[in-house]
Order: sequence, then C-alpha cells, then structure tokens
Amino acid sequence: MSRSAPATEGLVREYLPLVKRIAYHLMTRLPACVELDDLVQAGLLGLLDAVERYDDTQGAQFETYATQRIRGAMLDELRQADWASRNVRKAARQIEAAIHTLEQRHKRPPTEQEIADELKLDIQAYFNLLNDARGAQLIYYEDLREDEGDDFLERFADDLALAPLEVITSRQFKRALAQAVAQLPEREKQLMGMYYEQEMNFKEIGAVLGVSESRVCQLHSQAIARLRSRLRDWEGPLD
Repeated sequence: MSRSAPATEGLVREYLPLVKRIAYHLMTRLPACVELDDLVQAGLLGLLDAVERYDDTQGAQFETYATQRIRGAMLDELRQADWASRNVRKAARQIEAAIHTLEQRHKRPPTEQEIADELKLDIQAYFNLLNDARGAQLIYYEDLREDEGDDFLERFADDLALAPLEVITSRQFKRALAQAVAQLPEREKQLMGMYYEQEMNFKEIGAVLGVSESRVCQLHSQAIARLRSRLRDWEGPLD
C-alpha cells in the first residue's frame, strides 16, 4: 500500500525502537565481529519494506508484520556475513568440552582459571575466546535436535526475539534446564535471571554486578557453555 512521505517517516520514527530492540537481542547471540549498526541498518530496510507492503485489510497487526520483515532483513544480513564461522563453532565446542571434562573430574562447576588451564590458555586468551564464541554457543544450545541440511537461522527465525530459555517447549527439557540453571555459580545464575526473567540488558546487568558490559557478555557465554555441558547427555521425549 502506497503511503505519503510524511506517513512513512512517521511510522519509521515510531517503530525505530522495535528495530533496535530486535538488533540488541540478536547481538547477544552473535560473535563480537558483528556490528550493531549493520544489523540496525538492515532492520531499517526491513521496516521500510514493511511500511510499503503492509495492507491493513489483511487483519494482521502492523507491529507483528513489521517484526517479521525486520527480523528477516537482519537474518539475510547475517547469512551474507557468514557470521557463524567454522572456527568460531569449533572454539565454542572446545570450551564446552573443557567444562564437561572438569565437571566430571571435580564434581563441581569449574572456575574460569581451571577452564583456561584445561584449554592451555592464559586467562585473557580464554576471555577473548568467550567473546569470539558467544554466538556459536547459542546455536548449539538451541539446536538440540539438528536435522541434516536444515538452515538454523530460518528454522529459528520466529524464535530469535525470544530468550533461549523460552524457545524449548518440552516440559521434560525445561525441567532439566531449570535444574542446570540452579547449579550455575551464583553470579552466573543471577545474570541469567536478570537477563531472561527481568529482561535487563547487559549494560544494566553490569551496573548491578559491578562489572563492564563486555564482562557480562563473557559471563553469559560461559553460563551457556555450562548449561550445554550439563545438558549434552540429556535424553527424553520432546512433547
């Protein structure tokens, strides 16, 4: 449906916060090399496309329609950027494997230094690895029933605006996940609660914990790796 320039501009201004909200949420799942501005720019193009194509006679709410177009544009941008490189995925699996080995050995959550030592890295190199691997870890965490040839971004396109804890629908898996969260170190457990339940962003969480935003990102990546380690042997029917 064609709209006047002032009407189009008004809708873009009104829904710009939606574009930024979707972009910020996606950023928590992506490697550090992905630029927020690139996602926002792609999302704005998706929003403009939604404004041009939206037909209010079809019954869909504009925000619902725009969210789909914005997210789709961002996913296209990510596909073109090949953001989940094989090297990043390999690094994420190495972190998870190290945590799993240490938990089996010590029967408790390993410290960051222990994980770094297991990986034969100094602590700063380990922190850098957490930054680089943050997006890939979430892929494996959500993709518990991977199908050959399936496109991860397409398969979870409708869920990318949701927190990872909200994506899984299995009651059994949710119970196992809740138990795994309860066993996280206290600070990581507190972080997960603030992010997924209270919907605080990393900057806000950093202010509460007294650490930088980048440090919150590292702790989040590490928490996800711990959860994946504990759930890697989980088996049960999905319902």
